[in-house]
Amino acid sequence: MSSIEEFTKPYGLVDKIDAFGYLEQLKQNPNRPRKAGKVVLVTADTPLKASRGEGKTTTTIALIDALNARGIDAAAVLRQPSMGITAAGSKGGASGGGKASLTHPELIDWGLCGEMGSIEAAQNLLASFAEKAVDDGLLDEVLVPRVSEVPSRSLRSVVVDAGKNDVREKTVLTPTCELMQIVVLSRSMDEIGERVAKMIAGTKDGKAVTFGEFIDLWRITNILADAVKPARTETVNGSPVYVHGGPFANVSIGIPSLVSVEMACAEHDVVIVEAGYGADAGAQKWLDIACREYGAQWPSAAVVVTRASTWRDDPALQWRYPFHVERLEGLGIPTFPLINLWEGEDDQVPALRETAKELGFREPIVGNLFRDGGDALVPQLDAFVDAVSAEGLPTQPASHKGDDLLETVRWVCENAYGVPAERVVAKAGFEESLAAARQLAADAGMDLDDLALVAVKSPATMTDDDTAPADERTVTLKKVDVHSGAGLVHVNLTTSLTTPMPKIV
Repeated sequence: MSSIEEFTKPYGLVDKIDAFGYLEQLKQNPNRPRKAGKVVLVTADTPLKASRGEGKTTTTIALIDALNARGIDAAAVLRQPSMGITAAGSKGGASGGGKASLTHPELIDWGLCGEMGSIEAAQNLLASFAEKAVDDGLLDEVLVPRVSEVPSRSLRSVVVDAGKNDVREKTVLTPTCELMQIVVLSRSMDEIGERVAKMIAGTKDGKAVTFGEFIDLWRITNILADAVKPARTETVNGSPVYVHGGPFANVSIGIPSLVSVEMACAEHDVVIVEAGYGADAGAQKWLDIACREYGAQWPSAAVVVTRASTWRDDPALQWRYPFHVERLEGLGIPTFPLINLWEGEDDQVPALRETAKELGFREPIVGNLFRDGGDALVPQLDAFVDAVSAEGLPTQPASHKGDDLLETVRWVCENAYGVPAERVVAKAGFEESLAAARQLAADAGMDLDDLALVAVKSPATMTDDDTAPADERTVTLKKVDVHSGAGLVHVNLTTSLTTPMPKIV
């Protein structure tokens, strides 16, 4: 009988796993022994600024180390960071820190697992095909962007073939592109090919043209051979970690690939899934896109990470952390507050616990995870272990597919940001953008209302002004973009921070 090792090959200092092949083998052999691992979602408070991390990866690593120390077979599934902002030194990587770190963190932080490079090459080849299609008279407007891992204001909008065709194009960061979304959401190479065929390359006489109408898809799928295979690494304490997917849950989906999580669940009893930025970003997208629309497992528990200073330093923003915890609990997910201490904050623990009690939280998990790693968590996890040890898996939630897009947007604003429908307002030009997107989708053979919503916004805000009183907070809708291949529709709202970033944040 085959095992996961047969689908694993060395890739430099890490291993790469053919997750598609492994999961297909399980499907073809239903009697083959496997585990039915439970998903735990690690998310965080909304950060005070885009470049500030709360410590989700450090927490995730410390958590699996602590669970394994308690005799529970636990693994983590992480995403690669963007090399652009990591290289600029403006934000940490995706490998934890201190005693809660990965082995060979530089391979993850610098994108040396092959994934980003393959996606960049394939996406840029698609852009080149689109440019050639302009020369061949098949397109007169290019809509697919090029990608780069280095943020630059100059790449936001460029003109190709100036003075002749004057074709306008743009460049985005690699992990935010549609091809990355396709890799994250697909469960086979055939599905990737089908989704690439549905990507809108551009328009001809105002009508959408998809790549499936004029290119040989094998050229793209062959390039993606490394991109579709998760990298199997480990923590400094030997706990297993899988890395697959990309960052930026504010402007994309920012979640690990579905197959990396499903593969881990077949191998381990507890699988910690880390989603990008705060609970209003990556957690919302894991729950409302991955779970509701793509059949990923609903979490058996959640951990919401905050730093003591994020939670309490700005009185006007103190509402956000309790909102996130209460929202997840309201979805039936046992939710555990985790306060990630920094040096010099140990004396605040009694006051933090008292505040959590006053707010009606579960007993918070508190520790300096950089300094102490999983050792800080081992004695604090009894209630957490009880939650993830409950019989059975959670019930899958209802899909929003087919619901009017604006109704879905209003639902997300009310449930994920706390803003009721009557205070969700449209900026001038939004209705025109919505109508154009609806027509593009129709040209590509799709109904816009069948696409899953991606809310595009700043990672540091939930509303137009988070400091406003609760009954005055609004969300402004700005524009709509169709990602037909990925099965997604982007709606820009609030103070959207799109990529490439206008500055090093």
